[in-house]
Amino acid sequence: MTSTQDPTPPTRPLIYDLYDQPVSGAEIERRSFAAIDAEANRSGFSDAQWQVVRRLIHTTADFSLAEHIRFSNDAFSSCAAALQRGATIYADSNMIRSGLSVARLQQIHPGYQRDSILCHVADPDVAEQAKESGLPRSLFAVRKAAAQLDGSIILIGNAPVALLEINRLILEQGLRPALVIGMPVGFVHVLESKQELQTTGVPYIVIDGRRGGSPLAVACLHALCLLTAADATSTP
Repeated sequence: MTSTQDPTPPTRPLIYDLYDQPVSGAEIERRSFAAIDAEANRSGFSDAQWQVVRRLIHTTADFSLAEHIRFSNDAFSSCAAALQRGATIYADSNMIRSGLSVARLQQIHPGYQRDSILCHVADPDVAEQAKESGLPRSLFAVRKAAAQLDGSIILIGNAPVALLEINRLILEQGLRPALVIGMPVGFVHVLESKQELQTTGVPYIVIDGRRGGSPLAVACLHALCLLTAADATSTP
């Protein structure tokens, strides 16, 4: 058994190096994306897809994530049209709802407000239904929002059961969201929920496997917002 010793502390706190040579937050982000572009293998991705992939790598510092990101052919065009008309956004977690930048959404459609982002997982009636049934709250949160989900942008970053219910609504009730960002994380119902989504015929962006999470779902939609805004400014 090897012993370890605590590292020797620096002679002065390292933050003073930043004080000596200031770097803004914007410059740190620029350098980070430059490092990703230099180190990552972007073969097989279109320019638009790469903008999403690099932002997800930036969120995780995990280059291997790129191997597991899947796009439907119509994901970008469908999402852009939905954002431009101010489509409803559904989130399976309040972390997503809080993390999405309303200012960024408003650059595309000025009508976006925090209330444009639906999340019912903490609603008392949803919690009561879950308690009575023994099923997850995420299931009843989706059901509560179901009437508002046609043409919506759906972000699933936490609950695979929410994605399974979305899939059921698509397959059995003809729900047609503009885009499903399917990135639930975990070990139960995760793999099959993502695989099923990719068979439904609706636009999707998915991270295959067990990885995912609310920050990744947020980063994905932010990247799509940037792409949509850039296309709008470049269109004569």
